[in-house]
Amino acid sequence: MTRDPLKIGVLGYRFMGKAHANALARLPMFFPDAPEIVRHTLVGRNEEELADAADRFGFAHTATDWEAALDEVDVFYNLGPNHVHAEPSIAALEEGVPVLCEKPLAPTVEEAATMRDAAAAADVPAGTAFNYRFVPAIRYAKGLIEDGELGEIRQVRGRYLQDWLVDPDAPWAWRMDAEMAGSGALGDLGAHTIDLANFLVGDRVGGIDRVSGQLTTFVDERPVYDENGDVAEYRDVTVDDAYAAQVDYESGATGSFEASRVAEGHKNDHTIAVHGSKGSLEFSLERLNELEVLREGNRGYETVLVTEESDPYVDRWWPPGHVIGWEHTFVHENYEFLSAVAEGDTFEPSFEDGYEIQRVLDAIGRSDERGERVAVE
Repeated sequence: MTRDPLKIGVLGYRFMGKAHANALARLPMFFPDAPEIVRHTLVGRNEEELADAADRFGFAHTATDWEAALDEVDVFYNLGPNHVHAEPSIAALEEGVPVLCEKPLAPTVEEAATMRDAAAAADVPAGTAFNYRFVPAIRYAKGLIEDGELGEIRQVRGRYLQDWLVDPDAPWAWRMDAEMAGSGALGDLGAHTIDLANFLVGDRVGGIDRVSGQLTTFVDERPVYDENGDVAEYRDVTVDDAYAAQVDYESGATGSFEASRVAEGHKNDHTIAVHGSKGSLEFSLERLNELEVLREGNRGYETVLVTEESDPYVDRWWPPGHVIGWEHTFVHENYEFLSAVAEGDTFEPSFEDGYEIQRVLDAIGRSDERGERVAVE
């Protein structure tokens, strides 16, 4: 492991910037074996907001030019909007700087392929930030599946429901523009669910072979507000508000996935269920420390509270029964990624994993356009 502190550069200081900055600050307190790091440079466009964020997040420097920042840091976090994932990430990798990039990897499968290829050519870790892989209950579930507790995997069901766009007067943002985001609920939320399914059962059922998808936009335009709170203009919404998909795995197992940003009453409802020949399990992000498990011979599900010291990551936190939260998944993710960087190891989920998810998202979009079942190409 390297002895010198890793100088971290982060592009983006809003939602994900805050989540990862919090994780970086917590690492030495709870993961003393993590590599030593320095929160070095925070990158953004608005100098005043950037300076304020750097002060709050504990970064020593700021930059409005990501290219200049790459010369100063050892690790680069790309937490910007989807349309700025490719160029900075590829540039960093070409300079030998490890990259952790937020999901989805890119707006299009073509850009994701370019990023995958750049990562393959680089001799440094390149990770896609699917943080839900690092929930202790998900790691516990994966262990059950790998140990054969569920038998032959037959069905996977996943949903991710939010309601922040229910109001038609909710303001327009980049996430509603196909050029910048690539897709709406499909890429923003569906990418998480499909990756989680791949993580849990991919070793047993193979990849997704064919899909049938439907994308729906309920509100075609949304307002842009001026500094006084008045509507300055309306802009088109060119992505989906909701999607649904049926998938076939290479093994013959089937899956059903859906997501919505207009599901009234659901704030962050991410649920995944796996059904096998001997048992089933179900996880809900809204009950992050619990896993519902149905074992062979039992008539009903057992609720397992995943907070024992023997459970994944939990020995670093609190006594049994003292639950952890959403923000802790980023601490686990950062620990694994930065440890891989320091030790020269590979990291998963990789850019290759991010690309594979992009292939599925692309196929769901093509299926919707054609009105027919399509192969994942």
